[in-house]
Amino acid sequence: MSSTSCLAPLAPRLPCGRVRLPPPSAAAERPSLRFKPRGAAPTKVRQDQDVSTTSDDGTGFKCNEQAEISGDPDLKEEDGGSPNTDAQSYVNGDWSVRAQKIKENLQETIFRFWNGRWAVPWTGQTIAQVMFLWIATFWLVGSWIVPFLAHAAGFSKETLTHRGQALYSLVTDITEGLAGIAILHQCLGRFRPLPPGWFEFKLKGRWHWDVALGCLLFPLVNLLSHINISLVHMSSGPVAGVSSVEQSIVARDPVAMALYAVVVTVCAPIWEEIVFRGFLLPSLTRYMPLPWSILLSAAAFALAHFNVQRVLPLIFLGVVMGGVFARSRNLLASMVLHSLWNGFVFLDLMK
Repeated sequence: MSSTSCLAPLAPRLPCGRVRLPPPSAAAERPSLRFKPRGAAPTKVRQDQDVSTTSDDGTGFKCNEQAEISGDPDLKEEDGGSPNTDAQSYVNGDWSVRAQKIKENLQETIFRFWNGRWAVPWTGQTIAQVMFLWIATFWLVGSWIVPFLAHAAGFSKETLTHRGQALYSLVTDITEGLAGIAILHQCLGRFRPLPPGWFEFKLKGRWHWDVALGCLLFPLVNLLSHINISLVHMSSGPVAGVSSVEQSIVARDPVAMALYAVVVTVCAPIWEEIVFRGFLLPSLTRYMPLPWSILLSAAAFALAHFNVQRVLPLIFLGVVMGGVFARSRNLLASMVLHSLWNGFVFLDLMK
């Protein structure tokens, strides 16, 4: 059967006698409806001929398209490499944006840290007055007042037992701390109420992470201590303020050790942090940037211990505690870190 017989019905069957022909008006319209596919066929053939370069009833289109793609190496390379190139460009652009954001955040953090200041209502004269009175009171209480009162009560530090010496150290430390707080209260009384941010103690916040990070630096502080001792000639006599503690540890007196633990982990951190981090460090920001204030207050903290063999580790420790306090604006954070450091040293002596 030819291809043309499949496209339209045969012509001789039209004048069949059993078929009723429509009226002339209907007959004129019906062939246009009945044989519309016959008249549209050439158009379809021409369309097929026009697109024969790219399609042939569906299957040819796919073959020709695939042939053109496979035959054109440039087009194949472009189609095959474009997704990878776009993905690589996206990844590079994403990392570039992230790096830029990290850089901007770091610059902003450094800028805020460098320019972080407290509202200081007093001048350098008040700062010098407080520190001078505190040092003088510290020396008078520890060297004269407490020994005089102990002698008046019939006690001598040299003849005390390990527990008596531990109790003597506890009383001395508490007296020195109360004297320092009294000096601050008296000298800063005329500036009340103090601006926000002064002598704050907060339990809330993320300062625990700052303290944990500071604890990771304890081995470095210990290393600096050994380096400092090797650089400074050791004195022939015992180190002041340490011999009684070591003697109590050697004697394994539990009561004396407990009293010394209270001194080094509770009393000393409280009043030292109030003076050096609570008052001195913020006050210095009136005249210098925050990093220099941290460094200068750390140097004063180290010199206040009157021990040349521990200057380097105490300066570094003061910088760490000053950084924790400046970041959290919370005295409790630096006190906890100070207490943990003293506890670390105390446990190291017990080995």
